[in-house]
Amino acid sequence: MPSDVHDPGRRALLHGGAALGLLGLGGMQAKPAQAGALRVGRPAPAATLVTLDGDSITTRDLLGKVVILTFWATWCGPCRQELPLLSAFMEQHASEGLAVLGFTIDAAEDLPKVRRQSQGLAFPVGLLPDARLPGYGRIWRIPANFTIDRQGVLRDNGWDDRDATFTPERLQEVVVPLLRAS
Repeated sequence: MPSDVHDPGRRALLHGGAALGLLGLGGMQAKPAQAGALRVGRPAPAATLVTLDGDSITTRDLLGKVVILTFWATWCGPCRQELPLLSAFMEQHASEGLAVLGFTIDAAEDLPKVRRQSQGLAFPVGLLPDARLPGYGRIWRIPANFTIDRQGVLRDNGWDDRDATFTPERLQEVVVPLLRAS
């Protein structure tokens, strides 16, 4: 059992989230659990992307690289604007050790749309079956992005930002310094 389950503060957050869910405020349930699980400056929870081709890529496999986890959907307008930006940024910085993993929360029946949308992206994409990722919780707003440094430490927590959408300026501020660090 993970050690954070024994932490009284973590238990209170989890129970508080469960109570909110019982009251019919399920949309608010994920935020408290997220806040307790993800902390900038602490090891990022491991994440595994199963690509549309069936390959598995884990963040642990990518230690030594700066990793962006991006959560999106084909029906999300801001996501459709962000994806080409992330793809171009990935192409520009791949040789510096950047990796991007794209998790879509689209339903399995929307796979043809996902394939069309992800065609030409410079990073792998996979379906997130139930809009949950262990350690990151329920993906309740998109786009959401999380940035992990070369040592596997969370450096940018998408739940902490009102707008976690990447812009060229935000990529320069958040990701480029991590790429320059050894």
